[in-house]
Amino acid sequence: MTDQITNSEPATTWKARGSNLLRRTRMTRRRLALFLAVVGPGLITSNVDNDAGGITVYTTAGAHFGYTLLWALIPMTIALYVSEEMCARMGVVTGKGLSDLIREEFGFRSTFFVMVAALAVDLCNTVAEFAGVAASMQLFGVSKFISVPLAGIAVWLLVVKGSYRQVEKIFLVACGFYLSYVVSAFLAKPDWFQAAKETVAPTLHYSTDYLLMLTALVGTTIAPWQFFYLQAGFVEKRVGPKQYKHARLDVLVGSISCMVIVFFIIVCCAATLNKNGMTDITDAAQAAAALVPLAGRFAAYLFAFGLLNASLFAASILPLSTAHVICEGLGFEAGIDHKVKEAPAFYGLYTGLIVVGGGIILLPNAPLFKILVLSQVANGVWLPVVLIFILLLINRRDLMGEHTNTWGFNLVAWAMSIIMIILTVVLVYAAITQPSSAGLVGTLIHSP
Repeated sequence: MTDQITNSEPATTWKARGSNLLRRTRMTRRRLALFLAVVGPGLITSNVDNDAGGITVYTTAGAHFGYTLLWALIPMTIALYVSEEMCARMGVVTGKGLSDLIREEFGFRSTFFVMVAALAVDLCNTVAEFAGVAASMQLFGVSKFISVPLAGIAVWLLVVKGSYRQVEKIFLVACGFYLSYVVSAFLAKPDWFQAAKETVAPTLHYSTDYLLMLTALVGTTIAPWQFFYLQAGFVEKRVGPKQYKHARLDVLVGSISCMVIVFFIIVCCAATLNKNGMTDITDAAQAAAALVPLAGRFAAYLFAFGLLNASLFAASILPLSTAHVICEGLGFEAGIDHKVKEAPAFYGLYTGLIVVGGGIILLPNAPLFKILVLSQVANGVWLPVVLIFILLLINRRDLMGEHTNTWGFNLVAWAMSIIMIILTVVLVYAAITQPSSAGLVGTLIHSP
């Protein structure tokens, strides 16, 4: 009898272990399924922020300053996550978009200001995205009079004819195409040791050009439109408080992946353009063309393809964000899952922004680079205002219940808002006061 018990113990132990392993596997699969059901708004919003204007700024940063601005990516990642997490939390807890909450809590006057600012700034950004389409396709020998209308029709059909789930899947696939910048960076054969050193132990400069580029980096990475689109995305997916931790993980993954791509763009340009003294590069299209003799035609084409993908991606998202802001603020139906007849104002705004944005680029002698830069300036001016609205809302206990900010989170968020206000003032002051001969400042502001 004793022998039978002893011999049966290993079988029982292995059976229990197998049962525990099976249970853990099922729990892991369930958690993964829940995350995949929620994932989308955070990943898409963060990555689309690497749009044509953003890539232009990252390219210029690498060409002019080499690896020396890489250190800024760590605090920028934290700032991006903190700001987006607050919007995700509000959307999940309240089930309402940001513009909708501003109207309910602060009245129509505040909402009207937000709507007007959103329309003006996002129109500039939409024009910038079509400028990116034109610039990237010109590298492949395609005229802007062909590429821009085709791009406009493509993004319009995508949103108007597709459901939210279908459109989201396409956007998630588009996120993967940003890996072309990673490949370009490796083909450029950078000094990885120097890049790592500058990331964790930076060499700081205090020149006007350096501070302006730092300001532009932050301003282009954390854009006001993304808060409205992100919150609307979680609301449209009907993500509730029970899925909050998955929404937060989605935002975290999006924030980190976004800044990883920024890292490789800067590294690629630092290893080629800056190393070879080509510091007068002022946009991504020039950088792609200049990469041909330095890193090979394949690397250059990958860089140009990345710009095209980013421009098309953002040209789809930015008009959507604006349409959400205005329709939520006025109480109209909004969202991709509505048919055109159910939400005529929403689709009308979306269509109008695409037509006007693409039409401006088709004007003779349209200043593509100046449009790209000024759109980022407009983002910076509007950003602190939107951040303050978010912070006032997120700390309303009657609105958020137990999901208000902790004191530590508030400290980080308010510090970020104050820093952004200071950086915005620096950027606007430099744009107004610097003469045309003042190095990078003059190149950015006064270029034709």
